[in-house]
Amino acid sequence: MLLLLLCELVVLQGGFFMHRKAELQIWIEGTIVAAIAMVLSFIPTNIGSSFSISLGMVPITLYALRRGTKAGFFSAFIWGLLHFPLAQVYYLTPIQVIIEYILAFGFAGFAGLYSGKLTQAIKNKEYAKSSRIIIYATCLGTLMRYFWHFIAGVVFWGSFALWGMNPWVFSFVMNGLSGGATAIVTSVVLVILLKINPNLFIPTSLRVISPNNEAE
Repeated sequence: MLLLLLCELVVLQGGFFMHRKAELQIWIEGTIVAAIAMVLSFIPTNIGSSFSISLGMVPITLYALRRGTKAGFFSAFIWGLLHFPLAQVYYLTPIQVIIEYILAFGFAGFAGLYSGKLTQAIKNKEYAKSSRIIIYATCLGTLMRYFWHFIAGVVFWGSFALWGMNPWVFSFVMNGLSGGATAIVTSVVLVILLKINPNLFIPTSLRVISPNNEAE
């Protein structure tokens, strides 16, 4: 009896450490993805001071779809934090900074809400459906992020609106154009990656297909 209890304890301990190892791998992967997103942010895509395409949304959205909402929030949050030590923060007030670099970036992780649907569609080799899911997820993550940029634009940046435009209109137009362009670029890149290697969107433990779209 004692031997059986010891064996059960060893099995439970082993399962616990395996679970912890898997979780650690997810967080490390998320941190690396955030760093990649930050590097991509340095690629100049600005037109003036109010329009830009956020290339960092590509790896963040991919990771959120691969690992889910919780992990997506984490990676996007780290991406936002990385702006501080790299002096990439536009500062007006503490609240504005929190909204634009903590809330806005973190909310990009909402793309992960489509993670389960995408995994199932890829497993079923429904690639047209998978592409649509990627587009929906990208639009959701981008919308949730740029909603906060829009709010900050109205409340904090309104006095800087060009041509004397109404702050609501100016923020909506500029953030709408930036968010729309970001969503389009992100969707196109991710759909291309889906066609090249759908396994990028699925954790190793859940993979049932090979990169050439054939069953393993």
